[in-house]
Amino acid sequence: MFDFNEDDDLFGGTPEKKYFDIIFNANRGLVEDALTKNLQRMMILESLLEERLQEDEDLEKMVLSYRMNNQDRVEDDLKNAYIAGMGDILTQNE
Repeated sequence: MFDFNEDDDLFGGTPEKKYFDIIFNANRGLVEDALTKNLQRMMILESLLEERLQEDEDLEKMVLSYRMNNQDRVEDDLKNAYIAGMGDILTQNE
């Protein structure tokens, strides 16, 4: 796994920082489409999961528990999501 450095001239910061740089500077319509797509996907995944939960299970508690028990994976997956999001926006922004 590559370690991103804030002072790295080649990458210019962390995936999170670069993602937000792109979000704030790319074509607004493309950014709105990308964010809407991500929110729709999140809502669909939440709905699917809630349909499969038992009545006594709480989705929010499950999310918090997973985040606490899998911090490294969550951080890695989030970095990958930032990178994928940048790629999606940049590819369409050209």
